[in-house]
Amino acid sequence: MSEAVARFVALVRGPEPPLDEAALALAAGAAPDLDPAPWLAELDRLAAGVDSLPALVRRLFVEEGFTGNSGDYSDPRNSLLPDVLTRRTGIPITLAVVCIEVGRRAGIALEGVGMPGHFLVRVPYTGHHLDVFDHGRRLDRAACEALFRAATGSDAPFGAHLLPRASTRDILLRMLENLRTVQRHRGGPADREWVLRMRLALRPDAAALTELGEVLGEQARWDEGARLISTFLDGGDHPPEVARHLRHQAAALLAHLN
Repeated sequence: MSEAVARFVALVRGPEPPLDEAALALAAGAAPDLDPAPWLAELDRLAAGVDSLPALVRRLFVEEGFTGNSGDYSDPRNSLLPDVLTRRTGIPITLAVVCIEVGRRAGIALEGVGMPGHFLVRVPYTGHHLDVFDHGRRLDRAACEALFRAATGSDAPFGAHLLPRASTRDILLRMLENLRTVQRHRGGPADREWVLRMRLALRPDAAALTELGEVLGEQARWDEGARLISTFLDGGDHPPEVARHLRHQAAALLAHLN
């Protein structure tokens, strides 16, 4: 396990971690020598002089030019906070991290909203939502529903259950799931490995473990993959079909050593 992954795992195993520090610890998977201090200072700078929500929106999306990267949505840099701060572009969830953390520094309480298909920001205990992918556009409930339907194509009944508050761990999990999807198409085995290890630290499951075993196998680390699967199986009860699948995968990995 790399030092960056080990630091991330230690951070998320404790109490709910600070969002800014956790997002930077995640980004260190792609840049192991990452120093968080300059990026924390940049968030401080962005917050200087901001005294209201309109001022925050103006600072980020007018003065500083943050915008959604609709031209290359699947660029992995869109999910890494230092790159978003440098390039002034990203996907909804990382732009939300910037907005929430700059707001926190300015004394403006905001929370992430894990709407399916599109991540939003909300003033807590209100129906005041922001689409930070679209320059901080204010959304009422009808606009949230329209965005949900456009993003998902779903005709399911829309309500508050589709606008849940996202904890820091929820945000990290969704960021890693985005990266997991992107790296299947744009990254090599080493890129996928750190993403999957961080993902498993947040929420262990058989599908992610299976994928990590495949990634380790692609790097000829068959015995390591088999050990990880065996440890997971020994750690609790699992549905019989899941356990059979994982045992088969572990055996297939070990067969490469014969």
